[in-house]
Amino acid sequence: MVRNRQRSHTVIGSPVGELTLVAVDGVLAGLYMERQRYRPPQDTFGHRDAGPFRDVVAQLDAYFAGERTEFDLPLTLLGTPFQRTVWAELREIPYGETVSYGELAERIGRPTASRAVGLANGKNPIGVIVPCHRVVGSTGDLTGYGGGIERKRHLLDFERRISAG
Repeated sequence: MVRNRQRSHTVIGSPVGELTLVAVDGVLAGLYMERQRYRPPQDTFGHRDAGPFRDVVAQLDAYFAGERTEFDLPLTLLGTPFQRTVWAELREIPYGETVSYGELAERIGRPTASRAVGLANGKNPIGVIVPCHRVVGSTGDLTGYGGGIERKRHLLDFERRISAG
């Protein structure tokens, strides 16, 4: 478990609202939006310390400025083996593109697990950087997003504009 590990956090502004960054032993383990579904309680984020987040903030700033399409950061993804498999595959979805939950299930070799993939996607602890916003319904509809549909729409529209650039 991670209870005895050092946790810290900071809060930054972004075009999609305040983001709370959480580190475990100095490595990014959470990026949470305001009013995000499955957001852990604030008291689990540890002490406030911006120090471990310099690279994260720099890369997020570059992303939101349209200057970065991939993140190169060490991550601590805390979840079940299945969730970590889904989250690893999310990182393979190209910038500005989307896949359906069913396609994601096929990519991880579990073609009948689209609902489980959707649940794992919703519990992604590192939004934006692990791009769960790039997963849509089978018809292309914007179904579910832990940070809210408007944020999902904003991120997808933003990435498409930059990609079309």
